[in-house]
Amino acid sequence: GINAEYMGDASDETTTKKIKLQCEEVLEGQKEVLTNFYGMDMTSDKQKSLIKKWQSLIEAVVDIKTTDGYVLRLSCIGFTKKLQGQMRKCSYAKTSQIRSIRTKMVSVIRKEVEDCTLQSLVQKLIPNLFGSEVTKQCESVYPLQDVYIRKVKMLKKAKFDQNRLFEMHTDAPDDGADVDRAPEDEDADKASDE
Repeated sequence: GINAEYMGDASDETTTKKIKLQCEEVLEGQKEVLTNFYGMDMTSDKQKSLIKKWQSLIEAVVDIKTTDGYVLRLSCIGFTKKLQGQMRKCSYAKTSQIRSIRTKMVSVIRKEVEDCTLQSLVQKLIPNLFGSEVTKQCESVYPLQDVYIRKVKMLKKAKFDQNRLFEMHTDAPDDGADVDRAPEDEDADKASDE
């Protein structure tokens, strides 16, 4: 399903993102819960590691609508970087450059998302495709580094469609691994059974 395809490799990209899933349907017989993407956030330690002195932080916020009717708010963050052979200590962008970069960020995200479903958008978010595209587009204005989608927030959900939910969970094999429960959870279960 939507929550299993990209959890396989524990690269830096996946370990610095917190993905929120929302329970949509509980299947009594199979003891399964069908979940759907509900939001994404960057871990605070990753965010704090990016912020340094002597550079400009540029952030853009975009509201987009997927083709299947979900309305999401994406926050994109990026930082200016030193040019090759730069002697000056700081690399701050001018306000006009920041405005131009912000506009480019918004247009890149809009272009990438305009004909996406929620599922295909999530698959683009995990490998940070937006960041590399924004970096490429803004090279002419001011060179950027560490461009990420910092946060994705669900503003409006599409009308609940059980068939689409089942399709989402059946079209991809579930390669999620079984998770061992913490011993204290099992102890709590035993205590509640008695």
